[in-house]
Amino acid sequence: MSQESHLREQICDLARSLFDRGLTHGSTGNISARTDDGGFLVSPTGTSFGRLDPARLSRFDARGTLIDGDKPTKEMPLHTAFYDTRSTAGAVVHLHSCHSVALSMMPDVDADDFLPPLTPYGIMKLGRVKLLPFFMPGDPAMGEAVRGLAGKRSAVMLANHGPVVAGKDIEAACTAVEELEETAKLAMMTRGLGPRMLTPDQVRTVVTKFNVEWDA
Repeated sequence: MSQESHLREQICDLARSLFDRGLTHGSTGNISARTDDGGFLVSPTGTSFGRLDPARLSRFDARGTLIDGDKPTKEMPLHTAFYDTRSTAGAVVHLHSCHSVALSMMPDVDADDFLPPLTPYGIMKLGRVKLLPFFMPGDPAMGEAVRGLAGKRSAVMLANHGPVVAGKDIEAACTAVEELEETAKLAMMTRGLGPRMLTPDQVRTVVTKFNVEWDA
């Protein structure tokens, strides 16, 4: 099996796993990954994560031209923004996961540091997550908002919409977006209960020990 064939299968397998566990639903969400030649594969528009076809993924060349497959997701500006501003980005995943969307609706959430420091894992996998304002689905302004971060964040939360996470490869991106949803779930479960969060010293220790991008 060629590298690209393996990547196509991997994208579809991981997307199906996210769908089967309720991390996105219906035809929501989109996923992409870099290919060896500098192009990328993207889930087509209007498709379900539970039923992606490896042969029908949208295929772009290194110049960003669609060369094969079905029409790509309308959220392409989100994906290209991460690829263009983060040299380490090998994959991008966007979900409509329930708890993270719920947390984005809360009036007192810190837009510059969306996830509270409840566990070390959210910090290790994501760094600080930027909460972006609401945009209409498919609005190119979402991509411009990501570009405005100048590659300093690996994850953003689109208010009332869903998380978008870039990773070094497709597995890392999927693992990170799962961690974002689980941390948001903990935040919603403990909301108003005064949970003991990690202290600033503990956060700094995690950041230092695991070389986390944090000061951006």
